[in-house]
Amino acid sequence: MNRTVYSIDGKELRSIELDDAVFGLPLNDDIIWYAINNELANKRLGTACTKDRGEVHGSNAKPYKQKGTGRARRGDKKSPIMVGGGTVFGPKPRDFSYTIPKKAKRLGLKTILSLKVQSDTLKVVEDFSIASGKTKELAGLLSNFGAGERTVIILKDNDPMIKRAGANIPWLRFLSYNRLRAHDLFYGRRVLLLETAAKNLNEFYRASPEQKEAT
Repeated sequence: MNRTVYSIDGKELRSIELDDAVFGLPLNDDIIWYAINNELANKRLGTACTKDRGEVHGSNAKPYKQKGTGRARRGDKKSPIMVGGGTVFGPKPRDFSYTIPKKAKRLGLKTILSLKVQSDTLKVVEDFSIASGKTKELAGLLSNFGAGERTVIILKDNDPMIKRAGANIPWLRFLSYNRLRAHDLFYGRRVLLLETAAKNLNEFYRASPEQKEAT
């Protein structure tokens, strides 16, 4: 498919060919769900921890005698139904991360890219950089494409200056073409794809995972 390449001023420059195998896939809700939830699960720390009755500090003696008080019988102060007692079936530190097949993850990212093209929220922009690293300069550039909405910029490489310029813009996210994140990409209201990054995506996702591992 052909897409228009825009200048940093928001004007049409030329057209670029995007691979249908990367940007022209049909919508697949299931694979998108699996890709996003896999990322969210892998980000969970899993450090929540509670103490059960065997771990709570306290005496094992009965708080009062078994009979004759008219009160319910108590075994010790660490009982879960006592104030300050242990927790029943509380969380313990655990690892929430899991892996999904590489082909499924790649398919999820390509499906999201295709969804952005179909919804016309993805624009290919000529390569640019912010040599000064100033937020004001980047904000002025983004105003040509609409500002204030959650925006994702897909870079051709790791550009520290443009990332520095966008660090103080809360609704802006940066992704490298070979390090895409399904969650940020899916929830981005606007995706700006640099021209060289678009060409790299055509080649990167056209190749199989086995071929990329060999390189």
